[in-house]
Amino acid sequence: MYWVLLLLGGVFEVCATTALRYATSWTAYRAITALLIFGTLSLVCLQRSLNGIPLGTAYAVWTGIGAAGTAILGFAYFNEPATTLRFIFLALLIGSILGLKLVAD
Repeated sequence: MYWVLLLLGGVFEVCATTALRYATSWTAYRAITALLIFGTLSLVCLQRSLNGIPLGTAYAVWTGIGAAGTAILGFAYFNEPATTLRFIFLALLIGSILGLKLVAD
C-alpha cells in the first residue's frame, strides 16, 4: 500500500509540474489552482508513504517519478528535444528507481 501511495504521489507531482508550466503569471488562476491542488496531493501521498518506506528511498523514488514523468511529457507534448542521450539518461533514472524499489523490501 505504501508503494502505491508513493507512485500516486509521483503521478501527482507530474501533474503539478505540468500545471507549473502554464502558471506563467498570477493571473493564470486555473493553472495556479491545479498546481496547488496537485502539489498538495503529491506531498500528502509522499508523507503517508513514509509510514512504510525509508525516507531516503521514498524521496529518491518520488523525485525520480516526477522527473521521469515530466521529461516524458515534455518529449510527447511540449516539443522538448528527444535526443538519444536524453533517453539513455532517462532509462538510467528509471532503472535506478526500480533498483531502489527492489532493495528497499
